Amino acid sequence: MELNKEILATLQAGNNIISSKQVQELGFSKNLLSIYVREGLLVRIRQGFYTLPDSIEDDMYTLSLSSPKIVFSHQSALYLNGISDRTPFEHIITMPSDTRIPSSLKGKCICHYVKPELYNFGLEQRKTIFGNTVNCYNSERTICNLVRSRSQIDEETFLAGIKNYAQSKNKDLRLLGSYADKFHVLPKVRDFLGVLV
Repeated sequence: MELNKEILATLQAGNNIISSKQVQELGFSKNLLSIYVREGLLVRIRQGFYTLPDSIEDDMYTLSLSSPKIVFSHQSALYLNGISDRTPFEHIITMPSDTRIPSSLKGKCICHYVKPELYNFGLEQRKTIFGNTVNCYNSERTICNLVRSRSQIDEETFLAGIKNYAQSKNKDLRLLGSYADKFHVLPKVRDFLGVLV
């Protein structure tokens, strides 16, 4: 048995990932995917998403495919912004409080909710280690998130993130101050960075 040519072409065009929705849009039944998995032609990587057996999964990218509202934040954003070289054991995302994390992701990541009017501040796109594009908060928003959630972050990660940001050539202290003011953490951010900058 071989993969249908249309399905294979869609897989290859989509970073070797295809969704059950795409398969249905091509005019095939979702059951065909189960047959392909049983035959070893595809591997199910998340609910509704499939890849080729020899593909290396880009878990950040597949996680982001579950909802366009997912933004990598906190420790995950530290990593994507190059402020940390430590990949988080569990990915941390942020979503607007008027939406909910898809049920298929519950227990697979840590989700923070933020007021919809604060959701877009610092929202940018970054490349994963595999070259796929995902939503991520920029460095300045990430520092604010770290300060706001300090009690939930281990001390080593927190201090390394602050120090690495302070040493970064790409830091924007004016933008950081603006975000810190909006998130009501300006005095704390000044305290942490004042010694380092």
